[in-house]
Amino acid sequence: MRTLSTIAALALMLPAAALALDGPELYSGEKVLYEAAAKEGLVVSFDTGPTWANWKAQFKAFKARYPEVEMVYNDLGSGATVVALDKSRNRPQADTAYYFAGSALDAAEKGLVGGFKPVNFNKLPAPFKHPEGEWFTIHTLNVAFLVNTKLVKNVPRRWADLMKDEYKNAIVYLDPRSTGQGQVVVFGAAFANGGNMDNVDPGLDYLAKLHKNGNVLRVVGTTPYAQFIKGEIPIWIGYENDGLKAKFKDGMGDAVAVVIPEEASAAAPYAISLVKNGPNPNAGRLWLNFIMTNEGQARFADGYVRPSVPGVKLPAAVAAAMPAAPQLKPLDVAQAKAQKPYIDKAWAEKVLGQ
Repeated sequence: MRTLSTIAALALMLPAAALALDGPELYSGEKVLYEAAAKEGLVVSFDTGPTWANWKAQFKAFKARYPEVEMVYNDLGSGATVVALDKSRNRPQADTAYYFAGSALDAAEKGLVGGFKPVNFNKLPAPFKHPEGEWFTIHTLNVAFLVNTKLVKNVPRRWADLMKDEYKNAIVYLDPRSTGQGQVVVFGAAFANGGNMDNVDPGLDYLAKLHKNGNVLRVVGTTPYAQFIKGEIPIWIGYENDGLKAKFKDGMGDAVAVVIPEEASAAAPYAISLVKNGPNPNAGRLWLNFIMTNEGQARFADGYVRPSVPGVKLPAAVAAAMPAAPQLKPLDVAQAKAQKPYIDKAWAEKVLGQ
């Protein structure tokens, strides 16, 4: 018969066994942080939809390494994420928030996020991070035409091509008022039509004309990846990584063409933050460290997004699928944020007539 002291000793042994990490630490202090996170038992990750940027694989790998920490996530869109954080600032629901970097600046200015410098933070270029770690870039994404070649006979190569009558009711893109991707599409269209970071009107005018011509099927508020995979969208002005994932991982193969438009396109930094006073701060830090390790960054590349940490080696197949594209122009995050209110208002006026 076991004594009370024996039972107590066994109980003390159980957490250590349950929290044993597989292999060496990914970084110094990982085990201690995991033990603290396991006491919280949960991490709430805002705006990390599983079909976006290989988040599904990140979730799976995180859960495999840290089985005592559950993962909860949603897919709101960048602008909507900042609104949600602001509404719940007195009682935050999220531990981390992911968004287009322009929205990250907005969240920082509103005092919604806390400072945290994860693994590899010091390797990031200065424009890719807040000096105190209130946000930091985890990868970049490039605007491309994702074309279903079973529905579209001639694959468009230029922004100008999308104006052709053969693309009536064929084009889908995301709403720039509520999504970071929609904002970046506006910049991409602007770059291609004589605009720049300080002058986005050429892009807005282009989109207004595209709608007027009847070539836009619909504008959506969240990523339409599932609909694209099902063959419901002829042309999606979206991100390169979604097209490559559809082509190489999700069965579309040659039925999808991924085109960086010839005139110009936009490369956008995407960032993440630790939410200020979030309910599970240690689990939030564990999650952010995990995706910023070399292993986590390489896992993003597996989803065909370009890692933010310099020197992370891309898998050979991924590198081959993402050739150099000199027409890509990187966004200045601060300027992009400054333009957001104007883009929101002007897009509604020019495109929707509001």
